[in-house]
This record gives sequence, C-alpha cells and structure tokens, in this order.
Amino acid sequence: MGSDRRAIGIGLMGLGVVGSGVARILQEKADVYARQIGYPLVIRRVLVRDPAKERSFQVNPALVTTRAADLLNDPEIELIIEVMGGEQPAYEYLRDALAANKFVVTGNKEVMAKHGGELLALARQHHVDLLYEASVGGGIPIIAPLKRDLLANDIIGVTAIINGTTNYILTSMSKGGGSFAEALAAAQGLGYAEADPTNDIEGIDAAYKLAILATLAFHVDVRPEDVYREGITKLAARDFTYARELGYAIKLLAIGRKSEEGVQVRVHPSLVPESELLANVDGVLNAVEIEGDLMSRVLFQGPGAGSLPTTSAVVADALDAAVSISNNVYWPHSIRRESGLRVLPIGDVRTRYYLRASVADQPGVLARIANVLGERAISIASVIQKEVDGEGTAEIVIMTHDAREGDMQRALGEIRGLEGVHGMEQVLRVKP
Repeated sequence: MGSDRRAIGIGLMGLGVVGSGVARILQEKADVYARQIGYPLVIRRVLVRDPAKERSFQVNPALVTTRAADLLNDPEIELIIEVMGGEQPAYEYLRDALAANKFVVTGNKEVMAKHGGELLALARQHHVDLLYEASVGGGIPIIAPLKRDLLANDIIGVTAIINGTTNYILTSMSKGGGSFAEALAAAQGLGYAEADPTNDIEGIDAAYKLAILATLAFHVDVRPEDVYREGITKLAARDFTYARELGYAIKLLAIGRKSEEGVQVRVHPSLVPESELLANVDGVLNAVEIEGDLMSRVLFQGPGAGSLPTTSAVVADALDAAVSISNNVYWPHSIRRESGLRVLPIGDVRTRYYLRASVADQPGVLARIANVLGERAISIASVIQKEVDGEGTAEIVIMTHDAREGDMQRALGEIRGLEGVHGMEQVLRVKP
C-alpha cells in the first residue's frame, strides 16, 4: 500500500487456542499498538476450517472464511499470521503469501524445519520478511537473538530442553520415582501431553526445533531427517536413582555442535551434571544454552508451551513486521550458508556414556565387559554394582570416558553376547 495507508491489514490463519489468543490480544491492546506502530493493526480476514466451531474468543462472523484466497488475494492485507499448525496446507499458504509480497508471521515448527530455507529465500526475493519466533521455545526469545544479537559470535554449540511435555514427564519420574507410563498418564491428565503423545515422547517435536536452531546458529541447512533421534519411552525409574547417585539429572536434550569436521545434531535422553543450570530446568519450562566464541555460554529460559507464551511470541513478531510495513522498509536478516560443513553421522560423535546391564552375580563378568570396552579404546570412569533379586542377578552401572559412538555400538553388540550378561538394559549419553 502507498502513502494513503490508514491501517495495517492482517489476515489470521487459524483460530484455535493460539489464534484466538492472538485475535484477543490484538483487540484488547489495539490502542497501545496503534500508538507504537503509527497505524492501527486491523484483522480483516480469519481463515478457519469449521466456522461453526465453538471458540474461546469470538471474532466478527463477517471476517471468517474457509477460503485462503480471501486472505491471499486481498490487497489490503499486508501481513499474514499463520497459527494453523501442520505441514499442509500451511506450507502452501505461506509460500503463496510471500509470493504475493505479504509479510508473514508463523509459529509453525514443522514447516520451518522442513521448508524454512526455501521460504526465507522467497521472502528475500519479494522484499518482505518471514518471522518465526514462536516456532521454537514458546515464550523464550531465541530466534531473534540468533538472527541479530549473537551474530558477531561464531556459535559452536546449542544445547536445549525444548519440549515441555517430555521435561514434565522426566521431572515427575525424577522427583516422584514412578514409571514412564505413570508420568505420561499424569501429564495427559493435566493437559500437558496430547492423547497421542508420539511427537513429544519420541523426540520428533524437539528434532523439528533443533533443525531450526542449528540452521540459524551454524549457517548450514539442517533438515529434520538429519537429526539423530531417540525418545524417552525406555527410561526406567532406576535410571533416575542411579543418575542421582552419580551426580546427574536426566533430560531430553537437543544438542547441536559445530567443529572442523562438521555439524552434529541429535535429540536423546542425556545425563546432565547437577551443577549445571540445565539440570535444574524442571516441569514444563524450556531452556536453550548457546555457546559462542566471544561470550562462552548464555542460557535462555522460560515457558516453552501454552497459549500465552506462544501468543506473546506471535504478537511480538507481528509488531516487528508492522514496524517494517509502516516505515516501508525491509531489514533482511542473514541467511548465509557456509560451504564445506556436513552433518556428521551419529557414529562419528564422541561423548561419555552411562551403561546399565543386568548380569549374573558371579566373578569375572565385569572383567569380561571391561575387556570388550578396552578393545574398542573405551575407558571406564566409574562402576556401581547392585544386587537386584537375591537370586544371583546383579545390576552394573558403568560410566565411561569419551568414546566414539560407532565404537560404543560395536562394543555393546559384543557385550550382549557375553557369558553372564543377561541384557544391556540402558545406554545413555552424557551432555557435552
């Protein structure tokens, strides 16, 4: 729009929990935002799947439509806010909105993880911006710092707790001593976990978010399929007991590290030293630790889920976009990509390990295990042995020094076949 602009028109895609929150905040704070931006922010159209559905916030029915074209083809709509979720049709709508020279705000982690590079390039091509703070960490400001405030740093590490559901479950298991199934049921009862929690407990949600963070931090395209992933379903109450004895907490970590060899990206349960801040991020809180060459480590912590934190991030991005629109300016953030960096396979990763094995309570078993580890250049840091049932079965917990993942996996294969080893019950990595 030209100099005759009287308002900044918004097209809202999605009117669920977050969408309703965005609509409500934009209405309640309309006067405040108009003074900040210089123009009122006006929702001109709202895209929904089912207009008859009951919602927590009612918008003017005349604004509601089921046709995306009503938003995409309206010249008075300069900003699209997408809070629908899911890959399709959201990806198609965002691509079309950018191609139509509209600024876009989204909280869609799946679309940004899978198609972020393409969409950001499209935004640059059309001299608009794509803002996506809400896609990672809910109310934690982390995308903007990586795009701007930390740009002077060479980021070498990102370590994050970025799924509130799994963090709540692991906190419950640690403090309550219950099983995974009990902690999951409690999380579902409180509304922290979905009826189908697969995306959370299998680490899929965290992998999407890590792909976004790693792409920004390391200036290399990281896709969800590049992220090595393990969920939390195999954790047992005794793992938390042993971890505590050894001075650790157990968290589902999203880890990105950059080295001369390449970039490693992995999501899995990890032992975190109790002395570190991440070990004390409990409940549904999220935290992102950034390590750079100029600032050592910085921790961002806050609510990672819920309607209000996510709404806050979406509205903040909308205001940022509105400033650009009102001033007829465009500040593209860096999307440079470094050549020569590859995503390392998990087998090349070096880390410390926690191993828990069920063994026969007899002489020589530990020596045989230690011998196999030694043949793979894996040295033992400490051992705990516990009698389990009084009937000749014991449990051995081994902490190792740094070892290569590929060597560890080959060693584990041999250990499982040793005389006296009933089973390798748990293998966990230690936070770098």
